Amino acid sequence: MTKMKIALFGTSADPPTAGHQAIIKWLSQHYDRVVVWSADNPFKSHQTPLQHRVAMLQLLIANIDSPRHNISLEQQLSSLRTLETVEKAKERWGEDTEFTLVVGSDLLTQLPRWYQVEDLLQQVQLLVVPRPGYVIDQTSLQTLENLGAKIAIAELTGPPVSSTAYRESGDPEALTPSVIDYIHQQHLYKCQDASQKSLQIR
Repeated sequence: MTKMKIALFGTSADPPTAGHQAIIKWLSQHYDRVVVWSADNPFKSHQTPLQHRVAMLQLLIANIDSPRHNISLEQQLSSLRTLETVEKAKERWGEDTEFTLVVGSDLLTQLPRWYQVEDLLQQVQLLVVPRPGYVIDQTSLQTLENLGAKIAIAELTGPPVSSTAYRESGDPEALTPSVIDYIHQQHLYKCQDASQKSLQIR
């Protein structure tokens, strides 16, 4: 009997972008199940409360046309410590499930500082998704392999959009329409307020 393969994709995205949507859709084609949640990253400072990021992530997932219907938002898995997330996933889907932790290439240098990282890497496969502007260098990969990581590189590159660029410049191409609508309704980002004011002035 083959093991069920689950991709674990937590993101601190503020806001979640079309890039995150492309990654989730790709994962849905390569894994039996894709489990997504919004998280606080202890290495980052956040300006948007978690409940708003959860709501935006839900909208993002709802707009993915996945023939396999294998994508779900599992917010109860969210934890500041990824090791605790994996423990929760094992309780939910069983010890004999094969879990793959999905991370962007921007996190490679940060990963060795994660909580009990060696224990974590013993329990999951690691899938690194290339991100524009973040080179996957052999030194970082070797450091992780020395800690016990079993690493694969995803054969996709997300579109050149980022949450940071959206917050700074308000690029509408970075986001999906439903997320943009939510941001307008909730008045979440200063760039949105600025763009609205400039429209009113004109």
